[in-house]
Amino acid sequence: MWAWLIPVIIVVVLVLIVGIYLWATYNALVTLKIRVDEAWSDITVQLKRRADLLPNLIETVKGYAAHEKAVFENVTKARAETLSAQGPAEASVAENHMQNALKSIFAVAEAYPQLQASQNFLQLQAEIVDTEDKVQASRRFYNGGVRELNTKIQQFPNNVFARRLGFTEREFFEVSDIAAIAEPPRVQF
Repeated sequence: MWAWLIPVIIVVVLVLIVGIYLWATYNALVTLKIRVDEAWSDITVQLKRRADLLPNLIETVKGYAAHEKAVFENVTKARAETLSAQGPAEASVAENHMQNALKSIFAVAEAYPQLQASQNFLQLQAEIVDTEDKVQASRRFYNGGVRELNTKIQQFPNNVFARRLGFTEREFFEVSDIAAIAEPPRVQF
């Protein structure tokens, strides 16, 4: 009489264990996905902040170096590209262009001692350097979240069902020219 009950109990316990495992893993994947989305949002906020500071910096430098039109155009293009970037790959390309544009505008500034002494320029420069630091910190946080999410998706047995539940691996935010972002642009006085 009890012989049929033992296999049923074993099956119920196994289904319960698998169900709890799937529930916990799904919730962990959702948490990681949201963390990665939040980290990407932080990056876009910092990139937007930097892009918003650039027009002020350009106007400050223009007063001293009006003949450097190509530099200003490059910064403006890089700013537009940064604001329109969709996803890590496009943001990476835009980041390279932005770094080169910032270096060129700070190089122009080095040639003008009056500009270097301008309080407005110094304040804008400090804000941009601070923003560059925040972009790098946001990138590290994002890439850490992507690493955790991708690892969780690729681990067995998660890899069997994670993609079926709609979880996909994310791209790291890598810049192709690492030297360009190794440190924030600085002007040497």
